[in-house]
Amino acid sequence: MIAFQIGDSEALAQLYDQLHEPLFCFLYRYTKDEQLSVDIVHDSFEVLQSKKFQYEQQRGTVKSFLFQIAYRLMINKLKRRKRWQTLLPFLIPIQKKTLQTEDTLVIQQAISNLPDKQRAVILLAYYEDLPQEEIALILDVPIGTVKSRLHHAIKALKAELKEDFQHERGI
Repeated sequence: MIAFQIGDSEALAQLYDQLHEPLFCFLYRYTKDEQLSVDIVHDSFEVLQSKKFQYEQQRGTVKSFLFQIAYRLMINKLKRRKRWQTLLPFLIPIQKKTLQTEDTLVIQQAISNLPDKQRAVILLAYYEDLPQEEIALILDVPIGTVKSRLHHAIKALKAELKEDFQHERGI
């Protein structure tokens, strides 16, 4: 890690070779989701690159530092998934496969009916799985604006989809 901190790019490759497999195993055992685990391993090494100077040898091993990064990323992604599942259960990827084509089209139409700014936040947050801080950077707006747009978009989607599904089922 010291070599990586002073600019040896080969040192990062060595760290990856040593730590990517145990990190993946930990994440996979926790999540039981292979793709999510692969994504978090990738994201963890990206964060490690940006936080390489925050590592202090006297506070622990590189492995524990990297696992701490990965654990935080994993918890954030799982919380985000759970929040989405609670707010918009029809958007969860697993359930997408079980939706009828009609329902999928209704959902896509509802999302496309959102105002541009709300639609952007929904797509970045859900489909790209980006944290609100990154969405704020991408859209060049304050994080409070992202939260507000997300809140209003979810509220609008719930209302429109509730109406569509009730109408469709004759309720």
